[in-house]
Amino acid sequence: MQRYQTDPRENWQAKVEKWGLLYHDNRDEQQPANLDYWDESAYYQFTPAEVDELEEATNNLHEMCLAAVQHVIDNRRYAEMKIPNAAIPWIERSWSAQSPSIFGRFDLGYDGIHPPKLLEYNADTPAALLEAAVVQWKWLEERSPDSDQFNSIWEGLVEKWTQLRTNHALSGPIVHFAHLDTIEEFMTVAVLRDTAHEAGLTTEAMLMQEIGWDRSRNVFVDLRNRPVQTIFKLYPWEWLLEDQFAPQLLESFDRTLWIEPIWKMIVANKAILPILWELYPDHPNLLACYADGPRDLTAFVEKPLLGREGGNVSIFDEQSEVGRDFGYGMEGSVYQQLYDLPCYDGKYPVIGSWVIDGVSRGIGIRESSGRITNELSSFVPHLFC
Repeated sequence: MQRYQTDPRENWQAKVEKWGLLYHDNRDEQQPANLDYWDESAYYQFTPAEVDELEEATNNLHEMCLAAVQHVIDNRRYAEMKIPNAAIPWIERSWSAQSPSIFGRFDLGYDGIHPPKLLEYNADTPAALLEAAVVQWKWLEERSPDSDQFNSIWEGLVEKWTQLRTNHALSGPIVHFAHLDTIEEFMTVAVLRDTAHEAGLTTEAMLMQEIGWDRSRNVFVDLRNRPVQTIFKLYPWEWLLEDQFAPQLLESFDRTLWIEPIWKMIVANKAILPILWELYPDHPNLLACYADGPRDLTAFVEKPLLGREGGNVSIFDEQSEVGRDFGYGMEGSVYQQLYDLPCYDGKYPVIGSWVIDGVSRGIGIRESSGRITNELSSFVPHLFC
């Protein structure tokens, strides 16, 4: 695993915009002016053996997470995850019914020398899909067409949607896709819709606030008053269950197929990390992690159970570092052994390893000038040869 500096392509902004990356520039006043979110002034190069190692680790971690979900359900460890009681029956029914799951993203620490280490699992609403699946592939085709890239994310999505269509696993004639009103979420949903279209499905996009409730039929509806029978929501389950329409959501659960499924509340919660360590102590792809404090860890990271984008993450060692305050952490935290991210040219990379339908399908890389990856961290393409 090496990082190489290179000259960006001429007129690269227009080229990435062509493929939907309209948010390639600075997104925050705290981002230095000479740093863009999409950064092709460098790239990471892997060997085939390193790609194989990342793929194997990702597949192993996915299987371990599924076993951990079963363990939580069997032992009713929901309170440790602050999961509301009203959600528990539906989590268990969704798990038993094998409700469809499309994707997830493991965040891994990796240096090409030691085994990849799980930092966390973005299992419910993973970001940076367009960048990983499409934009970095187009970069590769132009800059290094004789090389390869660990990236069959698009193909995996098409295969999954095709499987759901041919197995009649979806409800109703339309798959609705709901998201918040941001360009990033719109483009993430666009990738999912495009792959669903390629698989032969009919889709409809809508904002979360455009989902209506028809009291006479006891169903959610879209803006054309059509029943919402299958819906992909790019919106966290814990937020849905705090919404004013949460009672209707639970009431209509038998009539609405939600993707990602509600059982993802278990693995999208960082409380899964100490459970994994408990079930698989000293596993080479895991870091020691505890729910009741750092115990014997001398260097550790405190992570909110339901935090996102590095918010309210704190590193405790001789160079303590604190992430930006987004108000996370009221629900509690876990304490994970600090992983020393490799540093290349002053940058700290985290590998986002994508799982599509339970199978490792590719990676994207976010890098930061600090040790906490956040919403300002740049996306850098990769290749292997």
